[in-house]
Amino acid sequence: MKLTQKLAAIIAICVLAIGTAVIAGCGSSADSDKKVLRVGMECAYAPFNWAQNDDTNGAVKIADSDQYAMGYDILMAKKIADGMGYKLEIHKMDWDGLIPAVNTGKIDAVIAGMSITDKRKQTVDFSDVYYNASIVALVKKDGKYANAQSVADLNGAIATSQLNTVWYDMIDQIPNADKQPAIDNVPGMIVALTSGKVNVLVLDKPTAMAAVFANPDLKMLDFTGDGAFKASKEDVEMGIAVKKDNSDLLKKINEQLAKINDDDRNKMMEDAIKVQPLSK
Repeated sequence: MKLTQKLAAIIAICVLAIGTAVIAGCGSSADSDKKVLRVGMECAYAPFNWAQNDDTNGAVKIADSDQYAMGYDILMAKKIADGMGYKLEIHKMDWDGLIPAVNTGKIDAVIAGMSITDKRKQTVDFSDVYYNASIVALVKKDGKYANAQSVADLNGAIATSQLNTVWYDMIDQIPNADKQPAIDNVPGMIVALTSGKVNVLVLDKPTAMAAVFANPDLKMLDFTGDGAFKASKEDVEMGIAVKKDNSDLLKKINEQLAKINDDDRNKMMEDAIKVQPLSK
């Protein structure tokens, strides 16, 4: 009798174990059945995207890498993929390889702070705008131009910006600007401003927001209306690139973008800036 009871108990445990395994297997299968959205980016353009060594703050594993990707583009990609019911897969690649990769089918979309230009539209299709990187001025809080309300109020400023960018060209909109040589990188620009070598920097809003977060003595001047820097759509509008004629994917992406309002987008950028490498 005792042997029978013992045998019954063993059988019950085995059945339970098998049932648990089956349930676990079903869950894994359901996840693996999800379609995958393969997104390409540099992972080197904070606050839009960067690479880090762990998954803190919701970073996503980079395919075929020990690193993780984080930034505004990751937050946006996660929202889009989740809304579509897709699994997100991040691919890190050089900037010049992004459009070729989407056109050859290596990735499905480029979400990388890419401006929507007529030249690029010849080879890829773009989504609706997912971020508008307006042009702003950066000054010291206690500096001469701290209370400027328009580009005209920067009259006579000693100004500079980054080499080979539209930002540098926009210095010409400042009346009587003392335009200094362009600087190779953003950290160098910040040093020029904080040291007093220049008193105005011209750059895009996300870069300025990041600089202010890391340097509380600086102030961003985000002029509006007639007082703002004059920029073309190509200068400031960023979109998600997909292979030409992939209308089904483009439609799904635009449907998700339509659900994300401006307040959500601003919050996502603020969240990215708070945890970007420059802020640590």
